Amino acid sequence: MAQRVVLFLLWLFGRSSAGFPNQINIGGLFMRSTVQEHSAFRFAVQLYNTNQNTTEKPFHLNYNVDNLESSNSFSVTHAFCSQFSRGVYAIFGFYDKKSMNTLTSFCGALHTSFVTPSYPTDNEVQFVIQMRPALRGAVLSLLSHYKWQKFVYLYDTERGFSILQAIMEAAVANNWQVTARSVSSTTDAAEFKRIIEEMDRRQEKRYVIDCEVDRINTILEQVVTLGKNSRGYHYILANLGFSNVSLDKVFAGGANISGFQIVNPENPIVQQFMQRWERLDEREFPEARNTPLKYTSALTHDAILVIAEAFRYLRRQRVDVSRRGSAGDCLANPAVPWSQGIDIERALKTVQVQGMTGNIQFDNYGRRTNYTIDVYEMKTGGPRKIGYWNEYTRFVNIMDPQVTNDSSVENRTIVVTTIMEAPYVMYKKNYMHLEGNDRYEGYCVDLASEIAKHVGIKYKLSIVMDGKYGARDPETKTWNGMVGELVYGRADIAVAPLTITLVREEVIDFSKPFMSLGISIMIKKPQKSKPGVFSFLDPLAYEIWMCIVFAYIGVSVVLFLVSRFSPYEWNLEEQDETKDPQTPPDPPNDFGIFNSLWFSLGAFMQQGCDISPRSLSGRIVGGVWWFFTLIIISSYTANLAAFLTVERMVSPIESAEDLAKQTEIAYGTLDSGSTKEFFRRSKIAVYEKMWSYMKSAEPSVFVKTTPDGVARVRKSKGKFAFLLESTMNEYIEQRKPCDTMKVGGNLDSKGYGVATPKGSALRNAVNLAVLKLNEQGLLDKLKNKWWYDKGECGSGGGDSKNSCKPCSIETQ
Repeated sequence: MAQRVVLFLLWLFGRSSAGFPNQINIGGLFMRSTVQEHSAFRFAVQLYNTNQNTTEKPFHLNYNVDNLESSNSFSVTHAFCSQFSRGVYAIFGFYDKKSMNTLTSFCGALHTSFVTPSYPTDNEVQFVIQMRPALRGAVLSLLSHYKWQKFVYLYDTERGFSILQAIMEAAVANNWQVTARSVSSTTDAAEFKRIIEEMDRRQEKRYVIDCEVDRINTILEQVVTLGKNSRGYHYILANLGFSNVSLDKVFAGGANISGFQIVNPENPIVQQFMQRWERLDEREFPEARNTPLKYTSALTHDAILVIAEAFRYLRRQRVDVSRRGSAGDCLANPAVPWSQGIDIERALKTVQVQGMTGNIQFDNYGRRTNYTIDVYEMKTGGPRKIGYWNEYTRFVNIMDPQVTNDSSVENRTIVVTTIMEAPYVMYKKNYMHLEGNDRYEGYCVDLASEIAKHVGIKYKLSIVMDGKYGARDPETKTWNGMVGELVYGRADIAVAPLTITLVREEVIDFSKPFMSLGISIMIKKPQKSKPGVFSFLDPLAYEIWMCIVFAYIGVSVVLFLVSRFSPYEWNLEEQDETKDPQTPPDPPNDFGIFNSLWFSLGAFMQQGCDISPRSLSGRIVGGVWWFFTLIIISSYTANLAAFLTVERMVSPIESAEDLAKQTEIAYGTLDSGSTKEFFRRSKIAVYEKMWSYMKSAEPSVFVKTTPDGVARVRKSKGKFAFLLESTMNEYIEQRKPCDTMKVGGNLDSKGYGVATPKGSALRNAVNLAVLKLNEQGLLDKLKNKWWYDKGECGSGGGDSKNSCKPCSIETQ
């Protein structure tokens, strides 16, 4: 009896084993662009079949591959039916928006499992095993971590709308300002460029890009072309292949880039696979050795692991999955499903293995669950993991940004950009024999040294290549000069005469001003006036001389009239009385009209006269005249002495209004500077008139550098005025050949500041250093050192304020 039982059990075991095939046929559907994935598929099958452990390899995997030239319904239908007719147990492959519905409908109708690393579908479909995890939760968590309130969402509709829907729901709940733009139909790079330019006009600097790797690379190429990769820009790549994207050029500009990675390079499974992968022959496995491994290729490898584990499970459960006879017609109406398809689908969904993409599990709808996604940021040394995300703990940050920034500053040499401009930065006389920072001297060189001492950093001075301070090109929207060096990450600090303006403050940060100044007017110093025949008239103004002449005539006439009316001015001498009484002479009067004029002239010349008035009224008039002449002669003598000792120069221009009213003297500013921006943006009528003239003047009145502008002033023979910062104007006035001068007051008030990129860890430390230097009086000491102590034109420097002017009515 016992022997019969044993034989019966052996018969059952043999029958159940005989019911499970020794070879499992799987199908493969590959698009034209999935070359590396096809290689990974064949290599993963090869790895399984060459496994020496028979307990892990109870059957052999065979594959039948169809390559789709196009993804239209006819091609997909033909390929799927071809696979189904071969009797495959499951199909691995890719789909896109055009082929997804066709494939999922065939799978559901014929109960054929389809394992895919393509993007997860929005719908809940059966018989589709989705290897790629959903990114919706990870993207929302990262947005919350960065505290974004306003950003642009660029998405590809071929990848579905799940992330778009989640972002819009979160935007309503959190009051986010989201600009969503579909780029699925965009194939021309110029269209991407127009989209980015449109977003830039809206002052958008934060982007979430939800596309496949190829399209992300195309978008980022336009980002670099337009210069939108500067500091202040931040891009989140909603893609699981962060290391597959070309990020070097974007990061070189200073932009922050974040993304997600499903393949952990520290995973032993990944390392073991890569060791074998890199030794493959590319003739047999294209894109295996010299092409970075794509995350979709890793998902392909894991898909083979899932299929193999599912069939091992079915074998352990002794499920008969053999396909006997004809495989059936996939186009039959009604469709005839495969009876064992449900068992295979159930086995695939119950798989739990560790693969190249971490833990692999599925829910009831074939979607990945209980997975972990790594979060990366682009750093100087390459992509760096900053955290991870899973369904339970959400986003976990494993790095302290503040510590990272500080350490990166301390452990490297800071690049300080500046501009060659006297007296701020100049070459030393023997600079050819020196190296590094020792080659330079000047105000900003000393200032940079003092700041470095207070902050505790090592630095290297770098002269800006284009010799410009920094302005934004209205067409390309890119920054040049020192501002561009900071914006695009080529420098860490700018220590230079860089004016603090609104447009610059939008893209870089400034410290407190280390020097206050304003726009001033520089002209060529007028030539000394040569003495002439009437140079003695110069101490008094023309109006004073005219008043003196009229006063002289008026006083003489009054004295004449007073003498005529007063009896005390008439007298008869005794000898005249003894003469003929019948014809008495006219009573004599000394103050006739000519004597009155002579008396006034003698008094004016301080010489006196042999006659004097006898009457009280005449003496009053004479005394008033004497007092007047005393004041006039004293003023004339004092001013004449000044004219003999001080060089007298006549300035044709005294203010900006004088410049605007005339057309004989041309005037201009430095190109690509804050002075030009001041006139361009000014709403004051005088400055608007000056800007209208400058931008239309021929030849151009804008100069490339300050020395060019000064040279033009000196060579123009007084026919060109240069508008520049007052500090530079004062310095040049103290330099030989001492032929320029500053006229008028400053047109505005502003300051120079030390600049750092947006969000730089050096910003606060530099700001505190500038404030400390100011409180210690070192900034004033540096200015006196480089402006006046080393002046070459003496005190005053020929300033127009010290020139002698003729006395006018107001001064009298």
